[in-house]
Amino acid sequence: MAPTQPNRFDVLTLRIEKMDCPTEEALLRKKIGGMPGIDDMSFNLMQRRLTVKHRLADPTSILLAIESLDMQAVVEEDTQIQAAEVAVFTIDNMDCPTEEALIRKKLGTMTGVTSLDFNLMQRKLTVSHNLPDSQPIQAALHAIGMNAVVQSEQHPKAEQVPSHGLSKKTWWKMGIAAMCALGAEIVAYSTGNETSPAVLALVLAAILLSGLDTYKKGWVALKNRNLNINALMSIAVTGAILIGQWPEAAVVMFLFTLAEAIEVLALDRARNAIRSLMAMAPERATVQQADGSWRDIDAEQVGIGMIVRVKPGERIPLDGQLTAGQSAVNQAPITGESIPVAKAVGDAVFAGTINETGSFEYRVTSDASHSTLSRIIKAVEEAQGSRAPTQRFVDQFSKVYTPAVFLIALLVAVVPPLVFGQDWMDWIYKALVLLVIACPCALVISTPVTVVSGLAAAARRGILIKGGVYLEEGRKLRSLAFDKTGTITQGKPAVTDVVPLQGEKQESLRLAASLASRSDHPVSSAVSVYWKEQGGGELADITDFAAITGRGVKGRIGDQWLYLGNHRLVEELGICNAETEGVLEKLEAEGKTVIVICSEKAPLLVVGVADTVRETSRQAIKELHALGVRTVMLTGDNPHTAKVIAANVGIDDARGSLLPEDKLQAIEAEIAAHHSVGMVGDGINDAPALAKAQIGFAMGAAGTDTAIETADVALMDDDLRKIPQFIRLSRQTGVILKQNIALALGIKVVFFILAFMGVATLWMAVFADMGGSLLVVANGLRLLKVRFEHTEYT
Repeated sequence: MAPTQPNRFDVLTLRIEKMDCPTEEALLRKKIGGMPGIDDMSFNLMQRRLTVKHRLADPTSILLAIESLDMQAVVEEDTQIQAAEVAVFTIDNMDCPTEEALIRKKLGTMTGVTSLDFNLMQRKLTVSHNLPDSQPIQAALHAIGMNAVVQSEQHPKAEQVPSHGLSKKTWWKMGIAAMCALGAEIVAYSTGNETSPAVLALVLAAILLSGLDTYKKGWVALKNRNLNINALMSIAVTGAILIGQWPEAAVVMFLFTLAEAIEVLALDRARNAIRSLMAMAPERATVQQADGSWRDIDAEQVGIGMIVRVKPGERIPLDGQLTAGQSAVNQAPITGESIPVAKAVGDAVFAGTINETGSFEYRVTSDASHSTLSRIIKAVEEAQGSRAPTQRFVDQFSKVYTPAVFLIALLVAVVPPLVFGQDWMDWIYKALVLLVIACPCALVISTPVTVVSGLAAAARRGILIKGGVYLEEGRKLRSLAFDKTGTITQGKPAVTDVVPLQGEKQESLRLAASLASRSDHPVSSAVSVYWKEQGGGELADITDFAAITGRGVKGRIGDQWLYLGNHRLVEELGICNAETEGVLEKLEAEGKTVIVICSEKAPLLVVGVADTVRETSRQAIKELHALGVRTVMLTGDNPHTAKVIAANVGIDDARGSLLPEDKLQAIEAEIAAHHSVGMVGDGINDAPALAKAQIGFAMGAAGTDTAIETADVALMDDDLRKIPQFIRLSRQTGVILKQNIALALGIKVVFFILAFMGVATLWMAVFADMGGSLLVVANGLRLLKVRFEHTEYT
């Protein structure tokens, strides 16, 4: 893999007076973290300082975003713009916190290195630095035995993710080492001499064949004053040899190496879950040439606008829009939908999905590195790198745990012989057992493998979780707020009633359609469609068009101002009369959304619009209630319509006529009453409410850049039933995390007691340590098989 130039970014350092607790940090992370061009954020709450790494030509948008949260940001002049580079390394022998700690110690104090970001599951290290190039960093990594390769900025492929595996040569060496260790035990037992030359020869052969890498890593760790498992094992095995426990030293080293090999294979199962996502998009595409012929080329070489042909049974290589043909496409790899979706000319298709029946052609809308599948992979990889709350606790605990146990082991080896005149060899042996038990590997690895398994299981089913923190927090949700249009309902309303109030009906409808054509709101779209279906003629020219937040739109036609909006707009204009009020109340009582076209002096025409409820909404609400989650609908629509639709689907509470700031206040009230609250919307609108909620859910995120980037949890299709699935997955993740921590610590406690009693041996300690690691890995991998079926409620 050829090295490439690292990416360039700028660093903006801000002082924010109102940022002094995690609440403000969470709010800022949601608001700024999802903005295009933002690479990373770091917070110093004690000094109220925020550092943002970005690729924006003008960082003013960051300041405006902060101001929208009612916070005032001041740029620190001496650190306003700092040139920085990013180098991404793939390190095939970096797969547990042992190596992370070693790398942090080596690079953390290196001049020019500003930050380190680890993704152990994908063996990826991202280094921010101010050096001329990344060569010194790569050299420093090689100096501590890390096989670092600069990663290229290509479209991610399955083979770019290193798969450790074990070669036949390694297994042969392990087999011979096993025979040598067993032979040493047999010779020692049969001769009654554990220190004979024959035993020594077999022991050295076993250690060299199985433990040479452990000694090399242990030596590097000790040189860098790092007490990792390799250093502890090297000390323990060497100590066993020095006190004459030669056969046991060989068995211990072999068992440790074997257990590590098995652990690597087990961890690869979790990595394969992500690797399988990367392998979904084919590497070749059949592309139409300038002369009309077709040729297979690399998918990475296909540009936007090119025409691609897909045959039945083939996977779709790139995102695009059908231009010819029709088919049924299995979108399960992206959206988790179990039933193939019919596709015709004009419909969108996604990379990695499967063409089930007919052949079709489509125009490419995103290149390989920016397809929906690539964005999903990027989001999952970034989510892996984030520290979940449990993982942060475990990391902090392990930093104290290992040195503390090492100190205890040292005291066990020295104090009883010196103070109480006990036998040196016995207590040194007990100390060596404690050293092996001191490794926190099982504890530390228990969290990331569980979280990654949960993230992968969700992604396979069309639920994109943006970090371990949200996977953990989901189980705490007690209240869930929903937007109405496009969330509870289809978001495709149709005109049902047209009631003239003043003037000629057709002309008033033309004026309404003219204003509606300039708006992208679903209700406005319904008016435009209705006008065309009725054979309407040319629309009026609009000048000075403007949106009125939470109310509607306005514009000038000729010399007259006209308004198209909701009940609130008519009231605020001061022109709502008894006749208008009667019509509005009647339609609203029927659960319809009502808009009015008005002049400055009077309402002209009322349009009633109805939106159909999604088939899955009722089932989703029932499942949420069964999980003990309260539901509330927050909408800008009128209160009558909100209550009718809420009653239709079974929602507990409904509030209508809400502006964005009203929705934010509603979320704050829900948090005060129920503590943990989620908000479901489209990931773009209702930004303040989505940012304030503990978890923001985006609906129908497939193909939508902004939704995938801004949401905490993105539902790749429009199925609300994925939210109770997410909560169940979160709860199961929480159970497994607790089980793993209890397993890891419980095994340590038991063997600490056995070691002090003199019952535990070195090889038993290895079994305890590495066996515990294997147990928690296997337990975490259970999430990959979690069941996602819907529960039917009557």
